Amino acid sequence: MPQYSELENAIQTLVSQFYGSSKDNSPTLKVDEFKGMLSSQLPNLAKGFGSEQGLSKAMQLMGVGDGEGISFQNFWNLIQDLAKKQHCLTSPGRGTLCKCVVL
Repeated sequence: MPQYSELENAIQTLVSQFYGSSKDNSPTLKVDEFKGMLSSQLPNLAKGFGSEQGLSKAMQLMGVGDGEGISFQNFWNLIQDLAKKQHCLTSPGRGTLCKCVVL
């Protein structure tokens, strides 16, 4: 059995937590399932998504329309945005305009 790096384990955790949050084993999450996952798994990075306005912004960032389920690709869009913001906050020279791109 291979030894996985911390990064590989983190990616596996993202995937398993996303799909594990679906109560009916659907490939998409309902809004309440998504909110539950955010509050339990990303409480510090997603603090601003607790309000309806914050949740609406998260849905916009992910490219999810009203009434649509949240796919893993939608979730990954949010992770990219959060990762970029986290990098900009913790990298040397913070306070300057961060132009990094997370693909």
